[in-house]
Amino acid sequence: MNGILTLEDGTVFHGQGFGARASACGEVCFNTSMTGYQEILTDPSYKAQIVTMTYPLIGNYGINRQDIESWKPHASGLVIRELSPVVSNWRSDLSLHAYMAENGIPGVQGIDTRALTKKLRVRGAMNGFISTEDISVEEALDKAKAWPGLSGIDYVKEVTHPKRFEWDTDNTQSPDFKLTSGPSTGENPREVRNPLPPADIPIVAFDFGIKYNILRRLRQYGFKVDVVPATTSAAEALKNKPAGVFLSNGPGDPSAVGYAIEAIREILKTGIPVFGICLGHQLLGQALGGTTFKLKFGHRGAKQPVKDLESGRIEITSQNHGFAIDPKSLPAEVSVNRINLNDQTVEGFRHKSKPFFSVQYHPEASPGPHDSTLLFGEFRDLIKKH
Repeated sequence: MNGILTLEDGTVFHGQGFGARASACGEVCFNTSMTGYQEILTDPSYKAQIVTMTYPLIGNYGINRQDIESWKPHASGLVIRELSPVVSNWRSDLSLHAYMAENGIPGVQGIDTRALTKKLRVRGAMNGFISTEDISVEEALDKAKAWPGLSGIDYVKEVTHPKRFEWDTDNTQSPDFKLTSGPSTGENPREVRNPLPPADIPIVAFDFGIKYNILRRLRQYGFKVDVVPATTSAAEALKNKPAGVFLSNGPGDPSAVGYAIEAIREILKTGIPVFGICLGHQLLGQALGGTTFKLKFGHRGAKQPVKDLESGRIEITSQNHGFAIDPKSLPAEVSVNRINLNDQTVEGFRHKSKPFFSVQYHPEASPGPHDSTLLFGEFRDLIKKH
């Protein structure tokens, strides 16, 4: 099966196809993580993106059905140097190729991903087209050039759950694995988990494309999580009198999600504690009066250095975003307390007098890093104080 990737500037890459026999348009970006391709494919934040992995060998540990991050995979396509011919992991249920074929996602391997990444770093993320079907180069180029891009388009409505639900009511989806040593006890190691604390703090989580591992982390920190669709009004979200509000990650341009910004503004008027991650961070910033802008090629990888300006501590973080908050646009009562050490962009802020805070990166990331997991505990402490 042949594969092709075209870019809006006329660049063409030929390779071997894998995954589904399919075609898709999307923003071509790159991710520098060595692991985590399953998280990337199933994270709703990657909606409408064709992801290039810079690590040369992908697929060696397969796919397991326990670590899926959403109700379906959302990435438009995957570009890699080499697909591992061997799958070797005790948790694997199927190969990467089989999973992508099952879910209609095209992949292309065998191209020079270093050359592609260098182009994206110089030119910035570009619109593109990926295909494993029989298609001419001319048609593939036309499709890449015609795709409208991410700016100004609401992709949140395409990834949010359509109905309200309570997360993990039977406590089966959130417990961490219990790592054991010594002789086998005969138990299935995939089912041996650590106990969960009581779910004693009720919160509402706005689903703008929420990752399931965020929900797992919230439950592990003792939250009872009521998940509401992205279009939920403030009044409807607060009707059960939650102790706090969580604003999730999600795809695309925050400026295109005006209904969410309006709902958040109404929620902020109540003074209830609010914690945002990724898109939720950007939406909270806009609700407070700030603005956002599109990054040249975005931050996507598992080793982004972030400095906590209050403590001086450096956190190594996992990130996936193409937009950022303009620090000059934030009002005086909002303090930027975290920055990216690579480009000095805003990675976190908090309100100086009210219980609102957020981060741009992913403290819940699996397989890691886990430097920032304690932010979920900070949210719990903030609620207890109020």
